[in-house]
Amino acid sequence: MKILALDCSATAASCAVLEEDSVIASSFVNVKLTHSQTLLPMLENTLSSAMLSLNDIDAFAINNGPGSFTGIRIGISAVKGMEMPNNIPCVAVSTLYSIANMHKNINGVVVAVMDARCNQVYNAIFKIENGIITRLCEDRAVLVSDVMAELENITDTVYIAGDGAHLFAQFAQDKANVNISKEPLKQQNAIGVGLAAQEMLNKGQSVLAKELMPFYLRLPQAERELKLKK
Repeated sequence: MKILALDCSATAASCAVLEEDSVIASSFVNVKLTHSQTLLPMLENTLSSAMLSLNDIDAFAINNGPGSFTGIRIGISAVKGMEMPNNIPCVAVSTLYSIANMHKNINGVVVAVMDARCNQVYNAIFKIENGIITRLCEDRAVLVSDVMAELENITDTVYIAGDGAHLFAQFAQDKANVNISKEPLKQQNAIGVGLAAQEMLNKGQSVLAKELMPFYLRLPQAERELKLKK
């Protein structure tokens, strides 16, 4: 089964084609352009590099959140446009779970963090052992200090990953068991989306494109400001 996976959850964007657990082709850009400018050319180049067309794709996978409100919507809209003519299965993947999937070859604890502003992060914690990922908490929006307090009780090797990892650098420097993941594992990446999607497809966890919806842990800023005014 060939999976076309996308990630537009933060400043960077990426896409990948996977077959089972093997990456056939992938692209990653972090050039500060909007995803509406970078995504479609990157998709075309990736498929061309893999010598494939959309007709060869058996399933689509997309990070549906948490993350950039605009980026998530652009990614989901792209999948809807590609899928709808053929009713190909789609998989909506938690961005934080896809980050953990980039670390499947390590043993330890992955703390997936995305910058949610105001000293907050979107976060989930996962334990990985022999390629098996176990979720230790649900996706949530929490203070950086709250996550660090939880890590005090973890004795396993800890890997901080995601576009919010830089927020932890000053807290992690004195903790022997806490590491900031190195590139390319640190950033959200469509390869992790594809790996997570393969597992979910095996469990029958797919939907049609019309059922894909963004998953937000809090309201968009414009809606929050409007509620405050009211």
